Amino acid sequence: MIPIIDRFIAKKHIERYLEEDLGWGDITTDLLVDLKVTAHAYIKTKESGVIAGLPVAETVYNALDPTIQFIPLVQDGSFIDTQTIIAEVKGPMNPVLKGERLCLNLLQRMSGIATYTRRLSDMIKPYKAELTDTRKTAPGLRYFDRYAVAVGGGINHRYNLADAVLIKDNHIKLAGGIKAALSKVQSSLSHTMKIEIEVEDLQQLQQAIECHADIILLDNMPLDMMRRAVEITDGRAILEASGNIDESNIADVAATGIDIISSGALTHSVNALDISMRIE
Repeated sequence: MIPIIDRFIAKKHIERYLEEDLGWGDITTDLLVDLKVTAHAYIKTKESGVIAGLPVAETVYNALDPTIQFIPLVQDGSFIDTQTIIAEVKGPMNPVLKGERLCLNLLQRMSGIATYTRRLSDMIKPYKAELTDTRKTAPGLRYFDRYAVAVGGGINHRYNLADAVLIKDNHIKLAGGIKAALSKVQSSLSHTMKIEIEVEDLQQLQQAIECHADIILLDNMPLDMMRRAVEITDGRAILEASGNIDESNIADVAATGIDIISSGALTHSVNALDISMRIE
């Protein structure tokens, strides 16, 4: 299911991006393109992939000039062949050109994330595991990065540090161990929130199960240990695998019987999809 972009949130982000890119104004466009000049532009793919970000691109142009018509010709989540026109832009060319780079930057990045997410999601379809993102997103782009993951067929992890409890290795060391960390959090946390904890071996896993952790993150476990962890847990907690997981090993990880696979590769180093804009 394709999520819905909240236009209010999107606009707040986009206004900051436009402020960064426009500065005090587009000197070149203002000198060369009269405000009265109107034209018709096309946004076209230069390679195949999953499209994500069309509502965001539309919001860019609405923020610049509400008289600009942004007409999507495909839907987010569609797999599109190369040299396909995915949207038209009609209206005054001065603001159209001012928004071109931001529009394409967001479309390219989001479509790249959606394309890679779809590729990895397809690789684990034979298994029960679901693919999720991490907080390894570019600062200021998390809202759009996570949307792109969902468009590509993944699910979203916690949005930020206030969104959910995830007890990691440094927390465990400072708290005095698995049991101490879980006990302290459980005694203070609202009943409405689940607790996830990171473990590195089967001994820590057993402790987390005994302390009734809701979700247990298996950090960089080898496959044999991961299979054993699934057997030991036996459905008593949700198991998430994490740590250097990408297309080279994701199918093997999913085959262990794990519930969730989190991969920072979805967002931290993805290749942008090549998309361009041409004026008629």
